[in-house]
Amino acid sequence: MALYSTITNEITFYTGLSPTEFFTILTIMVFVYRTVSAMFVSREDYNKPPVVSLNTNLRFDDPKPTCEPVQLGEITEPELRPYNGSDPSKPILMAIKGQIYDVSTARNFYGPGSPYARFTGKECSRALALLSFKPEDINGNLEDLDESDLAVLEDWEYKFMEKYPKVGQLVPEKRIQQNEQKEQIQHNFNHDEGKEESNYKIH
Repeated sequence: MALYSTITNEITFYTGLSPTEFFTILTIMVFVYRTVSAMFVSREDYNKPPVVSLNTNLRFDDPKPTCEPVQLGEITEPELRPYNGSDPSKPILMAIKGQIYDVSTARNFYGPGSPYARFTGKECSRALALLSFKPEDINGNLEDLDESDLAVLEDWEYKFMEKYPKVGQLVPEKRIQQNEQKEQIQHNFNHDEGKEESNYKIH
């Protein structure tokens, strides 16, 4: 009995409520808590401990398995354009100062509908240097940029070098055509040499 009196006195002292008022409020709070909890958890599962499957993937990044970047070597700007994220089977690429980077791991920034999607599949050095989204600035022309613009571009370049793999290099179309012509000439030369050797053996 003394214990009960002590408890009721403590309740009144700390809460300013009578024991009846205190336990009534406590009962209402428990009822409200149970009601709100039942809105999110089924009654059958309410008292069950949480179960975590061993196969549960707890990663918060993109669950898709990442593939090794495909090295493209030297390509032209027209050959770079299809790598703009519109084809899910191809990586997302963009070029800075002629160097091509695979930004596929950052689809939330560079994938279709994302903030920087207009830069993908293109050489975008000028736009990054000027912090511009204008279509006419999405190119590699750096001729009229001042030192502060070039410093901004350099900062972008360092970020890309640190975060994304380099997979190729942009070259002018004329250079590709010249290389193809050289290869064709070499092929014709080797073919002619083979004919002469055959004729020499016949005689």
